[in-house]
Amino acid sequence: MASKITPFVFRSTFRPARIPSRTQRRSFVAGSRLSSDALNVHRDTPENNASIPFKFTEQNNKLVDEILKRYPPQYKKAAVMPLLDLGQRQHGFCSLSVMNEVAKLLEMPPMRVYEVATFYTMYNRSPVGKYHLQACTTTPCQLGGCGSDAIVKTISEHLGIKAGETTKDGLFTFVEVECLGACVNAPMVQINDDYYEDLTPESTVALLKALQASAKDLPAEGGKGAITGEDKNVKSGAEVGKGGGRIYEIDGVPVPSPGPMSGRKTCENIAGLTSLTSEPWGPEVFREDL
Repeated sequence: MASKITPFVFRSTFRPARIPSRTQRRSFVAGSRLSSDALNVHRDTPENNASIPFKFTEQNNKLVDEILKRYPPQYKKAAVMPLLDLGQRQHGFCSLSVMNEVAKLLEMPPMRVYEVATFYTMYNRSPVGKYHLQACTTTPCQLGGCGSDAIVKTISEHLGIKAGETTKDGLFTFVEVECLGACVNAPMVQINDDYYEDLTPESTVALLKALQASAKDLPAEGGKGAITGEDKNVKSGAEVGKGGGRIYEIDGVPVPSPGPMSGRKTCENIAGLTSLTSEPWGPEVFREDL
């Protein structure tokens, strides 16, 4: 009997002495803070905090009603993405106040809205410039045309900012992004909702100068690839640098139209047709060499 009780007594006696030696320390964050934390970590700032009021405008409230009609009442939470986009377009970025208002309209916990807004990179969690430049730097754009590295370098040198920064005048915010799905027309950038493709350093500078001029209501400056008032042949759109093209103006200033800026209309071979150039063989056509 004693042999059965002795191990239990020894374990009970020495256990309090062993516990302090196994003190555990657990930190809240295992790794160092990364720049990408901006997507999922909120810190109040003067321009982004819960005390800033936000309400949809009367016009946007009509759009909210139209969006909610697309979903059954019991599934209206599915409208969270289009409502976040609508709020971002009105407010300029997807602030905490915007997310809280969307949560209130959809009768869902705010945390559920935060999860959506921080998962998708199309929702800007901090203020951006009037023109949001998103340069694709994935492999096809790295290899296509002059390469995205040349475009990124051109944008940085012309605007005087690096990727992830905003110009001092608040006009441009420049970021590097992953594939935007226009690989055949690489390299390309997305500016707000528009794609500009088949870029070269010259056409990129022309585009940036035109956007700067349209915002400041000034004539675009001259220079290689620039759109000038004297050179009427330098049009905008798919024919930048050629004699003619679509006219696209912002506040009276000619700006390159969205799309390819190399002369082609969509994504056809810029060198011309290389296949299906002759009459196709068929039952009614016989080979003459047989």
